[in-house]
Amino acid sequence: MGKISFNNSNNPTIVMSAVINFPDGFDEAKTWPAVVVSHPGGGVKEQTAGTYAKKLAEQGFVTIAFDRSYQGESGGDPRQLENPYVSAEDVSAVIDYLTTLPYVDNNRIGAMGICAGAGYTANAAIQDRRIKAIGTVSAVNIGSMFRNGWENTVKSVDALPYVEAGSNARTTDAAGKGYATMPLAPLTEKDAPNEELRQAWEYYHTPRAECATAPGFATLRSLNQIITYDAYHMADVYLTQPIQIVAGSVAGSKWMSDDLFDRAASTDKAFHIVEGANHMDLYDGQPFVDEAVSVLAPFFTAKLSATATAAQAAE
Repeated sequence: MGKISFNNSNNPTIVMSAVINFPDGFDEAKTWPAVVVSHPGGGVKEQTAGTYAKKLAEQGFVTIAFDRSYQGESGGDPRQLENPYVSAEDVSAVIDYLTTLPYVDNNRIGAMGICAGAGYTANAAIQDRRIKAIGTVSAVNIGSMFRNGWENTVKSVDALPYVEAGSNARTTDAAGKGYATMPLAPLTEKDAPNEELRQAWEYYHTPRAECATAPGFATLRSLNQIITYDAYHMADVYLTQPIQIVAGSVAGSKWMSDDLFDRAASTDKAFHIVEGANHMDLYDGQPFVDEAVSVLAPFFTAKLSATATAAQAAE
C-alpha cells in the first residue's frame, strides 16, 4: 500500500491523489487484475473507498482508491466542486494511469464505487469499454437523488428551484466573494431528517470516520450539473459488462440500485441484498462490509479472469 500522485489525463493541470494497494505475494514482474474504487459524494479515499480497496487487495487484486478532481488531496479549483461529468471522467483518467503500469493487465480492469461513486462508476463503464466488470455498493445516481429525494418521493419538476439556486450561485461566485456551498450530507445532527441520514452526519463529522479533507459540502454551483445528470443514461444500450450490485434491505437509497439493475443492458447482472443494512451500514459496519466483499471479491475474480475477459473481447 502506498500513496501516489499523477496528472489527470483529462486535465493535466490537476494532480490526482490516490492510494494503491497490492495483494499478498505481489510480484511486479507479473501482471495482475486491477480494480478502481470510487468514493461517495463528500467522501475521500481514506474512508469507505479505502476500506473496500484494501479488502479487495487482500483477495488478489491491485486496487486504487482515489480522490476525485477538486476534492480531498487531489488538485483543482474551485475546491469541493461536484461536477458529475468530471467525476465520471475521473474514473477513466485513473484507468489511463493504470494502463501505464507494467504490472497491471490492461485487459483485466474492473471498477466499483460506493454511493455517488457507484453512480459515477456505472456512468464511466457505459462509455469506457476498458472496464470489464462493475461493482456497486449503496449506489446513488446523484442526479436522481437531488431531483427526486433520498427515498424517491419528490417529482423532478419540483427540483427546478435548485437549478435556479445553482445559476444564481454562479453569479455570486463570479463577483469574487468566495464560492457559495451546500451540504452533501447533514452538517449537524439536528439537520438529519431520519436515523439513516443522522448516521451520514455521524460518519463525516464525528470520530466515526471524519477526515480533514472531507468537509461534507460542495459548491452550490454544482447544482446546475447535478440536477440534469443521469448516471445511468444509455445504460439500457451500452452498459453490457458484468455487474454486481450490493445494497442494504432497509436503505432509503435502495431504489437507485433497483433502477440500475433494471436499466442495465447487461445479461450478466446480479443483485445482492444485505439484510438489515441501511445505506451507511455498508460504509463501515464490519459484518455488512464483510458480506459485501464476500460477494464482490469472487465476482471480480471470475469476471476479471483471463478467460472471461477474452470472451468479452470476442463478443
